[in-house]
Amino acid sequence: MTDVLILGGCGMQGKIVAKDLITNGRTVAIGDIQRESGEKFFAKYPDVPFYEIDLEDVPATVALIKKVQPKVVANCAEGDWDLNVYKAALEAGVHVIDLGSEIPMTKEQLAMGVFFEQDGLIAITGCGSTPGVNNVALHYAHAQLDTMDTVEAGFVWDSNIKEFVVPFSIPSIIEELTDPAPYIEHGEWKTAIPLENIEEREFREIGKQKIFPVRHPETFTFFYYNQNDGMKNMKYFAGFPDHSLYKLMEFIQNGRASEEDIVVDGRETTPVDELTRELRKLPVPAGYTEKENLWLIAKGTKNGERKEIIMETIVNTLPGWEDAGCNIDTGMPASIMVQMILDGRISKPGSYSPGPIVPTEEFFKELRKREMVVYCNDKAIN
Repeated sequence: MTDVLILGGCGMQGKIVAKDLITNGRTVAIGDIQRESGEKFFAKYPDVPFYEIDLEDVPATVALIKKVQPKVVANCAEGDWDLNVYKAALEAGVHVIDLGSEIPMTKEQLAMGVFFEQDGLIAITGCGSTPGVNNVALHYAHAQLDTMDTVEAGFVWDSNIKEFVVPFSIPSIIEELTDPAPYIEHGEWKTAIPLENIEEREFREIGKQKIFPVRHPETFTFFYYNQNDGMKNMKYFAGFPDHSLYKLMEFIQNGRASEEDIVVDGRETTPVDELTRELRKLPVPAGYTEKENLWLIAKGTKNGERKEIIMETIVNTLPGWEDAGCNIDTGMPASIMVQMILDGRISKPGSYSPGPIVPTEEFFKELRKREMVVYCNDKAIN
């Protein structure tokens, strides 16, 4: 029996998850709609089986899971398919994790908890950097407070060479830059236009960077789990260095990020899909490294007095992982959570986001093994 079936396994995150699992002695199989992006991976790991699968086809996904018989399904495909994979894993009787979905889909996934629980299965959505690491960080911060009314969270990053390198999923980035960003203010849902609400802040090991509110599932999951403890304000921010932000804005302005249907060489496609295909071929400059700060600020009271908890997770490019940059902080946490399911450290059936189900201190120790340092109010805690 294979330990883990990785869906979307030929993408950047899928390959990171696979490599980390293999490094830690786990067996994996890869499922994806095409093998092309994984050729370098398969050249290094020729014994890893590959299966072609279109996640739009739920019965076919169920059949693949039953064929491979994994202990856990790790879904690293685009978030559009997360609910399909949840349904397939539930029908096939297998634990499942993913990297996160949009808020409406996240709500549906969490609502499936009763079905996973009655079948003795574990489902965790949003197991990467953010969502993922920051969900666990909030759980830790909340434990330092009696009440918690305000949370801000996000990510910022920079690179040593100021050239454009694909940060993560291009469709996801474009949506974050262009879609209205939901946030909660005084207990009411509101929206903000991302690029019309840019501000600048100072961040540990990054320095000054422009940030702006974006649509992210944490806005919902943080509120979902903490609303009974007084949470009334929640906003999520993304931050990109200028050389990356301006290139992304250029793609948007010249129409290359459009989702309108077009035909290219007889194929039905969209400009953003063609852009994604083109950028996959973009080489990483020699000597290129990145640094990222996953940050969170929780405000509330402790013993009747106002208190602020600042959580930061610092991530660097690691030797041997240069092609992934700081994207290791998405794939590696997902791998850690899969391993915690496999070895029983996560054992409670149901459907969750990571905060209430992942053992906090053990998770932080696993991050430190991968050279990710977690700070709480300026003190390293792992």
